[in-house]
Amino acid sequence: MNTEPIGKVRVLSRKESLLEIDRAYEDGLHGISAGDRLQVLYWMHKLDQGARKILKAHPRGDQSRPLKGVFGLRSPMRPNPIGVSTVQAVRIEGNHLVVTGLDALDGSPIIDIKDES
Repeated sequence: MNTEPIGKVRVLSRKESLLEIDRAYEDGLHGISAGDRLQVLYWMHKLDQGARKILKAHPRGDQSRPLKGVFGLRSPMRPNPIGVSTVQAVRIEGNHLVVTGLDALDGSPIIDIKDES
């Protein structure tokens, strides 16, 4: 299996992020408009190998809550550190898509974008 990034995240502010899509995939943005809700899948590139082996975590890091398997959580610790966020498109300019609601770090490789509907 081979997964290639289609672009990178650029954090603009606490609210907005820029999805900088590689020119080779720019046509895939056709039809996206301001206000559209999208799912962005990205690689959590700063998660180290040790964290990828953790299979149980406390929900939201709250030690008072019992451990739960990572497949039942939104925990960043997971074997394949794929993040997903539901975002709202603000504007699109060529291969650049500005969104709100993304919780990815600056420089995170984008794996895919999907329409929320």
